[in-house]
Amino acid sequence: MKSHEVLESLSEKWANQIPGGVLEGQEAIDSQSISILSQMAEKMENNYPYASPLYAGQMLKPPHVIARTAYAFAQQINPNNHALDGGRESSSMEIEAVAEIARMFGWNEHLGHLAGGGTMANLEALWVAGSIHPNKKVVASQAAHYTHERITSVLKIPYASIPNRIDKPVLDTLELESMLKEGNIGTVVVTAGTTGTGHVEPVDEVIRLAKKYGARVHVDAAYGGYFRLVVFDKPSIQSAFDAITEADSIVIDPHKHGLQPYGCGCVLFKDPSVGKFYLHDSPYTYFTSEELHLGEITLECSRPGAAAVALWATQKRFPLNVGGEMSDGLKRCIDAANALHSGLESTGNWLLPFEPDLDILVYAPRANSISEISKLSEEIFDAAAKLDLHLALYKMDARYIVDDQMERDSEIVTCLRSTLMKWSHKDYIPEIQRLLEQSRVQNS
Repeated sequence: MKSHEVLESLSEKWANQIPGGVLEGQEAIDSQSISILSQMAEKMENNYPYASPLYAGQMLKPPHVIARTAYAFAQQINPNNHALDGGRESSSMEIEAVAEIARMFGWNEHLGHLAGGGTMANLEALWVAGSIHPNKKVVASQAAHYTHERITSVLKIPYASIPNRIDKPVLDTLELESMLKEGNIGTVVVTAGTTGTGHVEPVDEVIRLAKKYGARVHVDAAYGGYFRLVVFDKPSIQSAFDAITEADSIVIDPHKHGLQPYGCGCVLFKDPSVGKFYLHDSPYTYFTSEELHLGEITLECSRPGAAAVALWATQKRFPLNVGGEMSDGLKRCIDAANALHSGLESTGNWLLPFEPDLDILVYAPRANSISEISKLSEEIFDAAAKLDLHLALYKMDARYIVDDQMERDSEIVTCLRSTLMKWSHKDYIPEIQRLLEQSRVQNS
């Protein structure tokens, strides 16, 4: 049975429970609406082919069919998970699904919920951090997502940036310890999978230093969190993911590697007592609810219960187990990045400043100068798109490009970047490399 047939069957089952058999707004669609929907469909054709394995640019991973179907069905009911009264069963599903994510990180006790995305989830984590350590700084590396600095500005929390290491863009623990010694840092943000290069920062070392100097640790695992399910060959990466269980708070985005539609973020706190910071009095919203409801532990008010329903269904289909189907799919993404790295390196035509930690690879065509690399990268980006290979451009510190024969006429270099986050990407690496070489030759 196709997904739309499943949805139609479920819709009919639901409609039969409603007096009159029809939900408000679900009457037969009129000709004007059909015309508008036709225009909409035509406009939506003007998009990149995000579902294709030859789309290897930004972090865009189409949701699994079970997530899409569950979300669409729940939208007919349109539950609101801000209160048990507005989303009775979808609230229960959210609590269950979030608890499964917490257990993935080794937490049997936690406080957490879904959010509109990683930005809102990180805002809540840093809001709690600032409430625990008022007037103390939040610090994050130069490789951390830019929203941390923006969020702390909104929250009026002092912020400082930790310099990156010389060899790769992750926080320098020596620089961090020097800053911690000053005694005015309340929270260290460490990133398990940077959105630029996909590197995993040394969570274990950061936690050790934070404990030594009395600071909290917030792990931004919005992009990389699901890789907790993978067993890594690299001990440093494995140690970083193992150490996440010792953090004070975690953010993860199911709408990235969790196969969910946008927007579905998640924030988790190890200590449930931080719920005291959310206390409010709004009895008119919850007059039939006597147990703890999600509205008491979120900053957001109305939230789509459909996101919880989709996540719950997906995690029933793909349990969060090491060695399970989700784990194997994520390992294929890592294998794809490593395969592309090895393939490009073997040609001698490309500069590869970093080995991939996860499933993001940064690379650039060889050239005589930094400025020429940038120019060629942009030309290859355009040429590849004409061949239906869609990449991303990434600007970074040119010090990471190591080539003694090259003129260093710029401090910033534009490279190519591929996010190989579809499970199918592994099978398409030979074709991706072939199209890359064809694009390079056209512009050499």
